[in-house]
Amino acid sequence: MKTLVIGATTNKDRYAYKAIQSLINKSHQVVAIGTKEGMALDVNIETTKLPFTGIDTVTLYLNPKNQEEYYDYIISLKPRRVLFNPGTENPAFYEILKQNNIEFEIACTLVLLATNQY
Repeated sequence: MKTLVIGATTNKDRYAYKAIQSLINKSHQVVAIGTKEGMALDVNIETTKLPFTGIDTVTLYLNPKNQEEYYDYIISLKPRRVLFNPGTENPAFYEILKQNNIEFEIACTLVLLATNQY
């Protein structure tokens, strides 16, 4: 399964970085988008909305206002689901995802991985 982390960072103290680390440790393929280029472990953080293929899960580390510019992009990737980590909850986006038959969960990626529910 391939996961796209949106809101990725090179800062090891941030949850987005820890999620990338956890996903890799659990043998998931990871691609990432952030505001600054760099590397999170061996994952290149892109700053543009690349047309990734085969995305199963998009996990968000952006507040609702900053998610708006990604709505159409995320829909275009046709992921199976979108995860809203704590602080990213966004009812307006839930509706858009429902209209496009994309599942969503309000859940912490780190907890899902740690409890084998990912």
